[in-house]
Amino acid sequence: MINTTNADSVLKSYYLSAVTDQLDKSANPLLAAIKKTTADVWGKDVRKAVRYGVNGGVGAGTEVGSLPASGGNNYATFVSTLKNLYGVIEITDKAIRASSSSEGAFVNLLNDEMDGLVKTSSFHLGRMLFGDGSGTLAKITAVDESNHSLYTVDSTRNLAEGMIVDVYNTGGATNTAGRTITSVDRNASKIVLSGAAISSPENFTLCLQHSKGLEITGLQAIFGEGESLYGVPREGNAWLTPYKKSVGGEITENAIQTAIDEVEERSGSKINFIVCSWGVRRALLSALSVYRKAETVDLEGGFRALSFNGIPVVADRFCPKGTMYLLNTDDFALHQLGDWQWMEGEDGKILKQVAGRPIYTATLVKYAELLCYRPCGQAQLTEITEA
Repeated sequence: MINTTNADSVLKSYYLSAVTDQLDKSANPLLAAIKKTTADVWGKDVRKAVRYGVNGGVGAGTEVGSLPASGGNNYATFVSTLKNLYGVIEITDKAIRASSSSEGAFVNLLNDEMDGLVKTSSFHLGRMLFGDGSGTLAKITAVDESNHSLYTVDSTRNLAEGMIVDVYNTGGATNTAGRTITSVDRNASKIVLSGAAISSPENFTLCLQHSKGLEITGLQAIFGEGESLYGVPREGNAWLTPYKKSVGGEITENAIQTAIDEVEERSGSKINFIVCSWGVRRALLSALSVYRKAETVDLEGGFRALSFNGIPVVADRFCPKGTMYLLNTDDFALHQLGDWQWMEGEDGKILKQVAGRPIYTATLVKYAELLCYRPCGQAQLTEITEA
């Protein structure tokens, strides 16, 4: 007979390894290319000593002259808090009882819940890779005069039906919390939010529920203009600044190769992964096809990518329009306290009844943070005309 005890056992023994593998390797090609490590995790923080510049203890001299003065490596310490990543599945008591006499029905029930959890977690992990850690999904630019639940946003790239969001005013304070996105019109950049109309919402921001300022540090933070990165001030530390160039038109092989060459000349870093928006990939494919047949390359996790001189070029839905990132994934690591685990109660149970409701929930958790050890070894091309 199937019960919550059996379900706990199945979630631990079978689903955990399957979900971990999918989220680490199959959720996103960029995430799959980044190493995962438990090194340099101290309590709730990641503390990583990174080397920059060159060792000063090198020089030429005469046969009997003085040796070069010793000069050690240059180090800076990156410090960032581990981010708390959660995923929750929900099963009703009625559903468990209805499938209690059939193992097949119960397996189907769990499969459906786990499939939804993996897809949703993959969505948000991919989104966070391109964010700045602030949790901002979009900005409201206008409200429909005839339908006050219909809002125009600056981008629907990070939004989907069913997401629960908090709305923050221009001062950064919570205006309203726990609103559900019930409709997304991507062509018109409009969404419908549940609940009462929001008064004068222009320039208000949307964040995933409870997530403001609590997401992993993604590419937008590395290529952004913040005063510091991982606790190290940008001023006086030019090595924290990556290569950035506005193309201002059609993408060319020369623009890409120039960025690759500039990065290698400045930092010694070798670009091994390119990620861009869908429109930029189409534009690149068109440009490459003029002179030769476009080539592809296979990536870890079962992904296939366009190849630029042997470097994989991956399109990602969360990459900003008109943008291409040229990265050395060896300079990145996802530091984690451990891999994905089920949150267990004191009694060791995974499935727990929600107080006062005939519902059981199970929570998947991971404590992690993304670090880039050599920001100057990365590049970004912007304002590319999309195809």
